[in-house]
Amino acid sequence: MDLSKGGGSSTVMDTRVVFAIALKSTATSIILAHNHPSGNLRPSSDDIRITKKLKDAAKLLDIELHDHLIISENNYFSMAEEAYI
Repeated sequence: MDLSKGGGSSTVMDTRVVFAIALKSTATSIILAHNHPSGNLRPSSDDIRITKKLKDAAKLLDIELHDHLIISENNYFSMAEEAYI
């Protein structure tokens, strides 16, 4: 489900919307993903900050955040595999 659409360099994502959807779906876990059209898979400081914020919020709601993926045309970056989660 699309939660945000942005321009070429940024987007705005509301944590409350993410968890409203998860709670309405009675989700016990979630995986987040967003793209980097540039192809640069390195997470930005905002990517890292929002992942921590979402992980903390998920914990309070007893929802497991399995991963936050950054997707490009030919590859991906897993925050879980790289120990950000």
